[in-house]
Amino acid sequence: MNRAKLFKNGDSQAVRLPKEFRFKGKEVYIRKDGNSVIISPIDDAVDRLWKSLNSFPEEFSIERNQPESIENRNPL
Repeated sequence: MNRAKLFKNGDSQAVRLPKEFRFKGKEVYIRKDGNSVIISPIDDAVDRLWKSLNSFPEEFSIERNQPESIENRNPL
């Protein structure tokens, strides 16, 4: 099990992570689970979107009926 150093940064406690545990960006998600503190990366929203879209199977498709023509209306 690896260890990390704790230190004070102003009135806050901070953790110095070893190089192999570094995160990209400037912020992370943090949550408490019992006595454990879990730190997770904040993914880029666009990356998350593409990952979720790529998770659908190739045979997945939505078919819907399109109107034959669009009704033209007088502008108000």
